[in-house]
This record gives sequence, C-alpha cells and structure tokens, in this order.
Amino acid sequence: MIPIRVDAAIVEPVSLADMRRHLRLDPDNTDEDALVESLIASARAMVELATRRVLAPGRYRLMLTAWPADSVVPLPLSPVVALASAGSVDATGVVTAFDSGLVRLGPDTVEAPALVVSPALPSLSQAAALIEVDAGHGGAGPPVPPGLAQAIRLLAAHGFEHRGDLPVALPPVVEALIAPHRRIRL
Repeated sequence: MIPIRVDAAIVEPVSLADMRRHLRLDPDNTDEDALVESLIASARAMVELATRRVLAPGRYRLMLTAWPADSVVPLPLSPVVALASAGSVDATGVVTAFDSGLVRLGPDTVEAPALVVSPALPSLSQAAALIEVDAGHGGAGPPVPPGLAQAIRLLAAHGFEHRGDLPVALPPVVEALIAPHRRIRL
C-alpha cells in the first residue's frame, strides 16, 4: 500500500522569508528565490525520508484489495490528523461510502498510525477500499518540531552554499537534530 498525495498545494514548514533571513540575503534582490524555494523542498524531502514523518500537511489516498485478518491497517504516514473518507470502489469506478465508524483511526496517530476496520465491512472480492487521510505536521496537525525545521534550514543553506554538491549522507549536525524524531521501523 503506497499512499498517494491527492492535493497539489504544499505549504513548506520553512517559509521563503524565513530561509532568506537564515541565509542573510539582500531583501531587495529576489533573483535566487526560485533556487531557495527548491532547496527548501528538497531539504524537507530529505528530512521526511530520514525521520519517516510528513512535514507538510496534505491529503493522501490509499487503496486496499483485502481487509487484514487482525482488523488493523498500519499506515506509513505520521502524524495522521484525520480520516477524510472511506469507501469502496467497484470495477466500473463507482464509489460507495462506508457507514460512519466502520473505519476509524487507531489510538496512536503519531508513533504507530493505523486504521482500525470493523469486521462488519463488506468483502473486497469485487471491489477495493478507497481511503483518504489527512496527515502531516502543520495545518491541522501538530506543529513542526523546531529541531526538524532547523534541520531543513541547515540542509537548504548547505545546498545554497555548495550548489550542485548536496551531501550523499546527512551532515552530523542535521543527524543530531533529527535523531530524536526518527520513527523506528521494527
């Protein structure tokens, strides 16, 4: 199950203005703003990959072709903010919403995000489950931890100063900032 982001707008956890201040750029010269914005996005992606956390809020779609035997669907997104919709889609593309309460968020939406599904749900032999969740820090979710925002700033600044020479591994100071926020995979 691979979550697919379904909303286009991404609100970065570090704004262009904040990054320009961090880099001490001349406020009258905006020639490099596009570069700085792309460095922020790539730094966020690197920190998200290292921590296994979503740092820009968004809506994600998941498809299931079978219900798990234990009624728990682990989610590869953290933090999960809300269950936006749940239903089934048949071979013709017709979506039928599930009754309220048959699919709900598990008890820990940050460290062990999951969906709990009711045994009363219809079989998925002739359909697939279509589930959308809202996930990510910022927006309606918890705020971005300051250490992760600083890690983004440091990675973006490194990319700005060493154009084209992004590190293969994260610098030790960035590793130290993200280590307490890393989700452990068992």
